[in-house]
Amino acid sequence: MRKYIVSSAAAAALFALVALAPAQKKGNAAKGKEVFEQCGTCHNVDTDEKKIGPSLKGLFKRDKLKNGKKVTDENVRDMINKGGNGMPGYADMLSDTERDDVIAYLHTV
Repeated sequence: MRKYIVSSAAAAALFALVALAPAQKKGNAAKGKEVFEQCGTCHNVDTDEKKIGPSLKGLFKRDKLKNGKKVTDENVRDMINKGGNGMPGYADMLSDTERDDVIAYLHTV
């Protein structure tokens, strides 16, 4: 009986650890930096100065995007895909992996 209780407790602890572990982030920031080079024509990541589009420095530390939506991976992906306010959409120009990589990179700036 004691073995059963110890085994059950260990299994429960392992399950809780796996269930509560943070989800692995998608994307490769180093590759995203390379993909982002084409975005650097319009967006800064080193300064807060606006180029043609807003600076993306500290993007994921902000509360809202310029369109008023909360800064989340999903909303940033939507902006990349659809564009807006003069920015073209990149849904047909970037693969899902490239978008994941750019978002991973934007988390680092």
